[in-house]
Amino acid sequence: MADYPRSLDRLIEELVRLPGIGPKTAQRLAFYLLKMSKREALSLAKAIAEVKERIHTCPACFNIAEDGRCEICLSQDRDRSMICVVEEANDLLAIERTKGFKGLYHVLGGSLSPLEGRGPDELQTEALLQRLRGGEVREVIIATNPNVEGEATCLYLQRLLKPMGVIITRLAHGLPMGSDLEYADEITLAKSMEGRREL
Repeated sequence: MADYPRSLDRLIEELVRLPGIGPKTAQRLAFYLLKMSKREALSLAKAIAEVKERIHTCPACFNIAEDGRCEICLSQDRDRSMICVVEEANDLLAIERTKGFKGLYHVLGGSLSPLEGRGPDELQTEALLQRLRGGEVREVIIATNPNVEGEATCLYLQRLLKPMGVIITRLAHGLPMGSDLEYADEITLAKSMEGRREL
């Protein structure tokens, strides 16, 4: 089997490093990029370079921002008495798409994962505590992922925030809309029973 030219091999190696991209997908993407016009390929490269130059984290909440603070922190329409704590900025965007939350956010920058070497010092918890010391926040909603790391992070935050005198809530876990009970796993059903509410 013939080897690819070195520059194409290098492109495939770089694409494989992206999350969710395996060797076959990286190869397909590389060949797709080869078929693009030079103008399209340079436009893509410019967009990547521009994002790396201009996007940074908001100094208040650690969301992504382009100029100083993010739009959410700058908005005067937000309820400043509530902070929703998420693991990553894309989690924040998912909640924003629901148009149901009008408070502020705090992005931790990950979750606790000893196996991956992420402990409390790697998360933006000190900045969260600093925000709570101002006394304006009444409720903290913990919206970490419903997996082992997310649950560990939630428990850690719960212990850390309890002395601050704020209400600490957790996103409900349960059955997705449109699903059938018979197809739900035991953990999801158990969480649904725990999180039931009065009608």
